[in-house]
Amino acid sequence: MAYVRTVKTASGARAVQIVHSQLRGSRDIEHLGSAHTDADWELLVAAARQKIATGQGELDLRLPDSPPAGGGPLPITGSRMGVLVDALERAYQALGFDRAARKDEVFKQLVLARIIEPTSKLDSLRVLAEAGIDAPSYATLKRRLRVYAGLPAKGLPPLDHDADGEPQDSEPQDCEPLVVDPTGGPWRTRIANACAEHVGLGPATYCLYDVTTLHFEAHEGDGFREPGFSKERRLEPQITVGLLTDAAGFPLMVHAFEGNRAETTTMVPVLQAFMATHGLTDIVIVADAGMISETNWRAIEELGWSFVLGARMGEVPIVVQKWRDDHPGQEIPDGHVFTRPWPAAPSDKRRDHTYYYKFSAARARRTLHGIDEQVRKAEQAVAGKSAVKRNRFVKLAGATKTVNRDLETKARALAGIKAYVTNLDDPSAEHVIATYSALLNVEKSFRMTKSDLAARPVFHHVRHSIEAHLTIVFAALAVTRWIENATGWSIRKFVKTARRYRQITIAAGGQTITAADPLPDDLQAAVDRIHRPH
Repeated sequence: MAYVRTVKTASGARAVQIVHSQLRGSRDIEHLGSAHTDADWELLVAAARQKIATGQGELDLRLPDSPPAGGGPLPITGSRMGVLVDALERAYQALGFDRAARKDEVFKQLVLARIIEPTSKLDSLRVLAEAGIDAPSYATLKRRLRVYAGLPAKGLPPLDHDADGEPQDSEPQDCEPLVVDPTGGPWRTRIANACAEHVGLGPATYCLYDVTTLHFEAHEGDGFREPGFSKERRLEPQITVGLLTDAAGFPLMVHAFEGNRAETTTMVPVLQAFMATHGLTDIVIVADAGMISETNWRAIEELGWSFVLGARMGEVPIVVQKWRDDHPGQEIPDGHVFTRPWPAAPSDKRRDHTYYYKFSAARARRTLHGIDEQVRKAEQAVAGKSAVKRNRFVKLAGATKTVNRDLETKARALAGIKAYVTNLDDPSAEHVIATYSALLNVEKSFRMTKSDLAARPVFHHVRHSIEAHLTIVFAALAVTRWIENATGWSIRKFVKTARRYRQITIAAGGQTITAADPLPDDLQAAVDRIHRPH
């Protein structure tokens, strides 16, 4: 018969042993280890009992709520995605969101849940529970959404001022709902201020701007969710979302507009609100040609802002045509850049402009292939072999259909040429083109917002809930970009890898013991980079 015994060692530790037999003074003893703390001793004793009980039958005579028998498994009292949650909380704190959100635990939990597994607000409680985070009640969650949208919080006690002397967001319970702030309210403003502080915002900051649309599962518009031009070619009501980032794609501001509002009318209001919030007089705006309407152009010039913009080309640029005239029969070298200064006249209310035109052989091949295909379809339509569909090379004059050869000639002459314009002082072509190319970082942020953070579908229907949802997604996007910058991993890879490694707490006797899965070297290195001082 085997039993467990404890022997005190010379160093004061307690050695746990299994005595398998004792016959005529001869003993078969197995030494399991030495314990220097009560918790270690309890764990060794429990392991010894399990080892003795292995393979033995056992009568379950325990009463309800009694501890397990000597050889039974130790109960797990807690389980947590420690590696993932600690990393996300570290990023959240490094960005200053704890202070910006007034240490609101519900907001932080919703941001973390959006990154771990984006889902509906109700199902996010399940995500938090699986991550080992104490989740709020569903009623509390819904009540807090009003606050995150800048409205009084129904059911919350009124607080006049916080520790910093700033007014709180909550007001008496009998307050009526206020009109939702189109900029997202003070909560999103504080998050945006934290983001601006993180990137070191200043007059030399390059701000990239782009828009996207988020659609809803609804049949009719309500003034905010309205059908409009959809980037996803959908017919449902939608909202238009403008995102402002720095040159690396780190989010600085998000702004929601009506779904039927033209993209070009969103840029100037967002930039004006951004500059007013941060007290800036000039920034460098980087935007695509699709964002620049004639009205936008005049507004930017009048406000005196610096810019790097994509430019439209109605005709073949003079400098390009001159080069072709001087080099008949030659192809423009791949990567060649044409420069065209455009000084301001004394009566012009603008700064000097510089245009750059870059030729790309790869872009030319793609464009010419598309032109060939469109011209072929236009010729079939003109010959009556196919129906007349939307085709820019089909020219209609009454009932007469012809192929627009002049337009074809101009399109082929422009193939492969991309235009840029700036009003920066002493610009270089390399700097301007590289700056414009950084717009890919905004597109990446939008892709992360829609895929990794699942900003769509939007499980909200009222305006303040939608604004709160965008604020949570905005904060989550900042956290994910911080994680990616710190680790060099994509957020998808980091979450998928780190969530598998859990920390558990085990009850052994009267002690609670913590255990954790060992981390692979690459994940450990990524975690170390997250937690090192920044």
